[in-house]
Amino acid sequence: MSEYIPQLLIVGGFILILFEVLALGFSTFILAFLGLSMVLSGTFIALGWMGDSWNTIALSNAVLTALLAALLWKPLKKMQNKQSPKRVTSDFHGLRFYSEQEIDKRGLSQYRHSGVSWALKSEQPIEAGTEVEVVDVEVAVFWVKPVS
Repeated sequence: MSEYIPQLLIVGGFILILFEVLALGFSTFILAFLGLSMVLSGTFIALGWMGDSWNTIALSNAVLTALLAALLWKPLKKMQNKQSPKRVTSDFHGLRFYSEQEIDKRGLSQYRHSGVSWALKSEQPIEAGTEVEVVDVEVAVFWVKPVS
């Protein structure tokens, strides 16, 4: 069994990394750091750069895990927090109607649709009686523009 220590460490490391990514969604990083340290330890043993005693393996994994965590925590956390802004479209986008009141950015105008009283807002002032189209939807707010 001791002749397969490098292979066992490398395979075990890859299993931990896969478990972290697939099961935990790369949310904790700890298993990924430990798995990567196991892969590195196994590689070092296979290359003859490190001894294969259990004390050496345990110490090297502890040190490598701590080093990897110190070096990679911030970049991985930053990568994890990046989100691409996605605008959600709804069935209300493209809805057209005639405004009964003047519309501006303040949202003082109202329009009743589907049993909800929606505030109407526009980047530019719109006169009453103008046909408008919904271009964006927020909670109880229709952002509209005049139809050309």
